[in-house]
Amino acid sequence: MNIKPIFTPPPTAEIDARIDQVRHAMVKNKLDYYVSFSPDNIFYLTNFANTPHERPFVLVIPLQGDISFLIPKLEIPHVSARSIGELNLISYREFPAPIGESWLDGFHPLFTPGARVGVESICPLQVYEAIPGERIKLDVIDDLRMVKSDYEIGRITYASNIATEVHNNLLENAQLGQTLKSVSAEYSGQIMRKIIADYPETNIAATKFIVVFQPNSVSHDPHNSSNISIEMARGGNTTIINGIANGYGTEVERTFFLGAVPEQAKKPFDVMTEARQLAYELTVPGNSMSYVDEQVNQVFHKAGYEQNLLHRTGHSIGVTGHEAPFLAEGYDRQIEPGMIFTIEPGVYIPGIGGFRHSDTVLITETGNRALTSGPETLEELTYPVN
Repeated sequence: MNIKPIFTPPPTAEIDARIDQVRHAMVKNKLDYYVSFSPDNIFYLTNFANTPHERPFVLVIPLQGDISFLIPKLEIPHVSARSIGELNLISYREFPAPIGESWLDGFHPLFTPGARVGVESICPLQVYEAIPGERIKLDVIDDLRMVKSDYEIGRITYASNIATEVHNNLLENAQLGQTLKSVSAEYSGQIMRKIIADYPETNIAATKFIVVFQPNSVSHDPHNSSNISIEMARGGNTTIINGIANGYGTEVERTFFLGAVPEQAKKPFDVMTEARQLAYELTVPGNSMSYVDEQVNQVFHKAGYEQNLLHRTGHSIGVTGHEAPFLAEGYDRQIEPGMIFTIEPGVYIPGIGGFRHSDTVLITETGNRALTSGPETLEELTYPVN
């Protein structure tokens, strides 16, 4: 694959191809309609980003004919400005609204009596109960999002290039005493400035990056970045950059050291890198995602870290920074070319720290290719202190 970075919105042909895939899946499942409420799936099919709240946004896809998008009246200009492709906009007055002007009044006429209607598994109960006909729970759009088009790979490559540049800049300038609030503000700002400089019409509603670090005093708790005054510490630290650039995600992370490497950190770091190498070897077309995670976890088990595992080997990246499919035990889907995963096996030891590298990795026809990059070895990731 020779994919070039892309930062512009999808052409109409890209959106049309996605809708054609949805309809092909509808034929396979004998559906007359498919209803989508998920903001991520709506963005995937329309390029319109919304935030769920009390006013419903619902996309109704018939097997034939126009796609209808049920939206509050106040959003008509916003949808018209950002959406791509043909949409029949069905607006309602407000939520709540008088009888005859509510979202339900515009929703019910979109279906023919007795229809078979596919519904996302995360559909809210109020929308699910309002759907007429026979309702079938199927995650059609989520399944289609698992294998990326060349356009999607180009968008994720672009986001990954920016994340890599800023992340490596962060590492090269890491120093004792830097606070989380200063690091987050500085490097998040770098990312946003680059994105907006490349595409001034960037959709801020679909752009969000998290840039944080954890010193070894808290890195055994990998999602705990709640203390914005915490400082980079002597010894181990872990960087985390993940997010979405105008609707398409990426992730890159490293465990690094300031000053010397504590003796007790060397073994878990080495075991983590061994597990990571195995994950790269196994995350190839044809392998089961469950098998990859099982084999990677065995590396940690053999090293005595069975009780120090907190998460799977990886997850996918797409129109979000965290989605299916998953490199996880019990998830038996087969790896296919065009899928994208984070590869991030980690080990977490209270009192010593967390040890994890993460990269965004594209599955090719014959193997895989990392879209993010950074230093890998203990030597490369040990930085002097002033």
